[in-house]
Amino acid sequence: MKVKSRLLALLLIIMMLAGFSSAYAADEGYPTAYTYNYDYWGDVRESPDAYRVDQVLYGTDLGLEVAMKKPQNLFVRNQDLYVCDTGNNRILQLRKTGNTFALVRIIDTIQGCDVTTFNNPNDLFVDEQDNIYICDTNNERIVMVDKDLNFIKAFTKPDDPTFDQGTSFLPHKLVVDVSGRVFCLATNINKGMVKFESDTTFTGFVGANKVSYNLYDYIWKRFLSTEAQRAQQESFVPTEYRNIYIDDESFIYATNTSFSEYDLLYDVAQPIRRLNGIGNDILIKNDRYPPIGDLYWEEQSDQYGPSKLVDITVLGDDIYVALDRTRGRLFGYDSQGIMLWAFGTKGNSEGAFNAAIALEHMGKDLIVLDENECNITVFTPTEYGSLIYKASEAYLKGDYDGSAALWEEVLKFNANYNLAFIGIGRALLRQDQYKEAMDYFEMARDRDNYGRAFRLYRKDWVEQNIGWMIAVVVCVLVIPLIIKQVKKTRWEVELHERSKVGK
Repeated sequence: MKVKSRLLALLLIIMMLAGFSSAYAADEGYPTAYTYNYDYWGDVRESPDAYRVDQVLYGTDLGLEVAMKKPQNLFVRNQDLYVCDTGNNRILQLRKTGNTFALVRIIDTIQGCDVTTFNNPNDLFVDEQDNIYICDTNNERIVMVDKDLNFIKAFTKPDDPTFDQGTSFLPHKLVVDVSGRVFCLATNINKGMVKFESDTTFTGFVGANKVSYNLYDYIWKRFLSTEAQRAQQESFVPTEYRNIYIDDESFIYATNTSFSEYDLLYDVAQPIRRLNGIGNDILIKNDRYPPIGDLYWEEQSDQYGPSKLVDITVLGDDIYVALDRTRGRLFGYDSQGIMLWAFGTKGNSEGAFNAAIALEHMGKDLIVLDENECNITVFTPTEYGSLIYKASEAYLKGDYDGSAALWEEVLKFNANYNLAFIGIGRALLRQDQYKEAMDYFEMARDRDNYGRAFRLYRKDWVEQNIGWMIAVVVCVLVIPLIIKQVKKTRWEVELHERSKVGK
C-alpha cells in the first residue's frame, strides 16, 4: 500500500508539473498566451507560438506625470508610435530607439485656429510629410496640423442634403489616402464612410454596410405587426463600421461588429472587408471558412460569443491581423484569407488584455492598446512566426525554391500546418512539378489547388505522350479496316476460284 501511495503521489506531482510547464512556451523560454489554428475539419490544433511578449509599456515607463486615461487608438509612422490618450484630451508621441520606446512630446494644443485644445480625440493619422490629422470628436471636426502643430485646415460637418443636418458630426475613426482624401467613420452615421476631398469638400459616402435583419423580424414587421407597432420598431438600416485601416495600395480594410452570429459562417456578416475606391468588398476568401476570428464560441468557457473584431492592421504582402475584443485574441490571415495563427487571452497578466481596443504594427511587431489597463503591449515574432512571413515573402518575390525550403522549415516546428503544405504545393506548381504539387495539396485537402494542379498535370502528360496515343488510335481504327479489307479480298478471290472450278 505504501508503494502504491508513493507511486500515486509521484504521478500527481508529474501531472502538476506538466500543467505548470504548459503555461510557458518552450520556444525561447518566454511566457506566452495560447496559440492555435484550425485544421481542414475546423478542429482546433495547438501550434508553436508565432509571437511572444517583447514589452509592456505603462505611463510610468514613459515618464508621464499624468497617467493615461481611456486611450482609444494607436498610429505608427516609421519609428514613431502615436497614442490617442482620449480621457486626457491629448496625443502622446513615442519614438522607438533600439528596443526602447521613449516619450517625444505630448500634443494637447495646436496653433493658428480659434479652438486650440482637443475634446475627446478618438483617432489620428500621420501622412508622409508628418502632417497630423486628428479626430477631435466632441469639437465636431477633423483637424489637420503640420509637424510643428500649426493649424492647416479642418474638416467639419458637411453642409449637404445627403447628410442629416439634425445629426452632430462626431468623427471617431479616420484614414487618409496618398492624395489627401479623408475617409472617416462618424457616430450615428450608417451610410458608410464620410468622404472629404483634400480641399475639405464633402463628396458623399463610401462602402455602406448592407441592411442587417433576421427572417423572424422581417416577417413580424412586414406582415404581422400593426402600423402603430411598426412605427415604434426600429427600421431595417445598415450598421456602422467599427474601425478602418488603409494599406499601402490605398485599399481600406473595415471591421464590423454588428451582425447576427448565425450569419458568420455563411459569409453574410462579413466582419472584415477590403473596400476599393467605389466601396465594393474585394477581400479574397479562398479558405474553407471566411475570416471571422474564432469559428466556434458556444464551447468557449472563458467568454461566450463570436469574435468582435474591433481593429485591424495590414502588414506587407497583404497579410492582415485583426483584434478580437471578446476574448482578447489576435487573428492573422494571409492575402488569400487563410488563417496563419491565432493567439491571446483576457486577463491581467503579461500578454493578456482586460479591454483590448486598438492594434498597430511596426515592421512585423504587433502593438496592442488596452483601454482599461492603460498599457501598450508589444509582441515580436518568434522564429516560427518569422519563418511563416519569410516563406510567404519569398513566394511573392518569385523565389519558389526558397519559399518551399522555408515552408519545410515551418513543418519542422508544426507538422500539422496546412498552409505549409499549400505553400510547398504552390511553389512546386510554379516550377511545373505538377505531380509533386498534387501530393502536397492532397495532404492539405486543398481541392481547388489540387484540381488546378491535376489539370496542368493532365495537359502536360497528354503533350508528352501524344505521339504514341495517336499511334494507338491509328492502330485501333486502321488495323481493323485493313483486316476487313484483306478478308474481303480473300473472299472475293475464293469465290472467283470456285466459279472457275464450276465451269
